Amino acid sequence: MNADQSLSEVFNETTFKVTGHGSRDIQVLKLALEQIDGSLDSDMYGKGKVIEDFQDKIATYLGKENAVFFPSGTMAQQIALRIWCDQQGIKRVAYHPLCHLEIHEEDGLKELHHIEPVLLADKNRLIQLDDVVNMKEDIACLLLELPQREIGGQLPDYAEIEAISAFCRDKGIKLHLDGARLFEIVPYYQKTAAEICGLFDSVYVSFYKGIGGIAGAVLAGEAAFINESKIWKRRHGGDLISLYPYILTSDYYFEQRVDKMGQYYEEAKELAAYFNRCHGMSTIPLEPVSNMFHVHFELPKEKLEPLLKNLYIETGVGLTSYIRDNSKGGSYCEISVGDRYIGIPKKDLDKAFQTLERYLNQI
Repeated sequence: MNADQSLSEVFNETTFKVTGHGSRDIQVLKLALEQIDGSLDSDMYGKGKVIEDFQDKIATYLGKENAVFFPSGTMAQQIALRIWCDQQGIKRVAYHPLCHLEIHEEDGLKELHHIEPVLLADKNRLIQLDDVVNMKEDIACLLLELPQREIGGQLPDYAEIEAISAFCRDKGIKLHLDGARLFEIVPYYQKTAAEICGLFDSVYVSFYKGIGGIAGAVLAGEAAFINESKIWKRRHGGDLISLYPYILTSDYYFEQRVDKMGQYYEEAKELAAYFNRCHGMSTIPLEPVSNMFHVHFELPKEKLEPLLKNLYIETGVGLTSYIRDNSKGGSYCEISVGDRYIGIPKKDLDKAFQTLERYLNQI
């Protein structure tokens, strides 16, 4: 390692990395396929034992009547909102200003489906019941993202979700869960996934984030809704002739990791405490509510990156592979705790943060 490399390059060469499950290389697929009988029939155009068994399994886990596997969450969620809009006869939905559909999908919802979004709440806080009650526009569906990734993975109180759900049902508004990280919040709420999903009419979950598969998502809900989503999946080109590499890895890593979410959550709280003990930085949330959180630094990216590269070279511990400037003249990064964290000796972690504090005191 040398200081002329990028932060990402130096991070990749460290001995211990605090984030994630490991490198996203071909080994992710190889591990999942090692125990699979090579004569197992592939799925074909959305049908077959491989895909149907997995869909049934996840529908049961989420407490929903039916489910369908999609190659991407972007496809799944646009289709869910389109179905609700068609059913309600209203081409308008509401969600947070930093919702994935609003900032990461090139206006797909608007351009492909001609659906108008209503942005609720200030971008720096969660949607609350009052935001929903005081909407001026009629909407077909409200989307809630749990946790709200772009503001550090914050979560509302469970009672707040229950109140929003009750209001939506009373008013005939469909409630959709962006549950890309649903598995990760079960330990915080101390509820089953099915209990959480019971508050929603439709649910999307991801299998490459906390679960760590290659790609893929599931959309779940009542049978009529899912049957309609399968038609839209075909229209979107989502019925590839075979999706089994995504399905088998999703299933394998779901079994490997879904029961470890409590461990990752406790480790995230421990790691956040390390960051919060260093001056000039703090986490959002102050105490994580899942395995992910944001770290905000007073230093801007251009000053922080050289410091972190030297830290990685000196200690062999990598804290993050990237830094972004924030709107307050400082910088931030996102931390997601996975399988890697438990393998870091505490003495090395202690040394890394002691060294970081020493660097900051020298500025």
